[in-house]
Amino acid sequence: MSLPVSKRGEVISRDTRSTVSTRYRTVTRAINREFWNSQSETQNSMYVGSYGRGTAISTSDLDILVELPQNEYNRFDYARGNGQSRLLQSVRSAIQIAYPRSEVRADGQIVKIAFSDGIRFEILPAFRSISVFGQWDGTYIYPDTNMGGNWRSTNPKAEQDAMKQKNISSNGLLYDTCKHLRSVRDNYFSSYHLSGIVIDSFVYTAMGNWRWTTNGESSSAATGEYERVLLNYLTQNILSWPYNSMTAPGSGQIVEVSNSIVCLKKVVSYIAE
Repeated sequence: MSLPVSKRGEVISRDTRSTVSTRYRTVTRAINREFWNSQSETQNSMYVGSYGRGTAISTSDLDILVELPQNEYNRFDYARGNGQSRLLQSVRSAIQIAYPRSEVRADGQIVKIAFSDGIRFEILPAFRSISVFGQWDGTYIYPDTNMGGNWRSTNPKAEQDAMKQKNISSNGLLYDTCKHLRSVRDNYFSSYHLSGIVIDSFVYTAMGNWRWTTNGESSSAATGEYERVLLNYLTQNILSWPYNSMTAPGSGQIVEVSNSIVCLKKVVSYIAE
């Protein structure tokens, strides 16, 4: 079956966005109060993940990065045992004070909050990664409690900026395609795993210079040609590699695709064939 990409625009209601914003400010204030001695509802935090990149189609899972002071990194990094786990527990305790009736738990790299309306927040505590020259390029390091504890890195602002610029140059086609693939995944292949960063990284590169036509402009492309371009890129550049891999837009960081590749193939094939 062929299910071509269509214009989707914003698919999350204003009321839902308002609820998300209120909770975001509450979480931010709880972190700032505990770690920064501040009551700010906006500083030291940012939306990340699909919501932050502008490609989410629902708010069932919201990702937030909260920045912590450097002295906290030193304290937990030097701690005996799994300091990363202790850090997550410390963040969990701060958030539990703000939401005492919600389920708040630490899980691997994040702290999860489950609300009664089905919305879940995933909080990623992170520290600025400062170079030996005292410079910061937007990269954060964050805790991973697995395998005895270690640190990983991410640069979400670079990813968001790259996605935003390409969405503008494609007249909205980038965001619409990413949302379309999410919709197909959720409606037809929900039993499979396909992460948001894999979708966004794939579409960002695979779409090339394709764009929506503007008002009064005609398109020379045949129906379904764009979708076949996506499928051809997947077949020739992803599925044919000895080791499936992608890089994230803007940051160039490696994106783990092994758990998502089966579903990505199903989704892209579904819209193109």
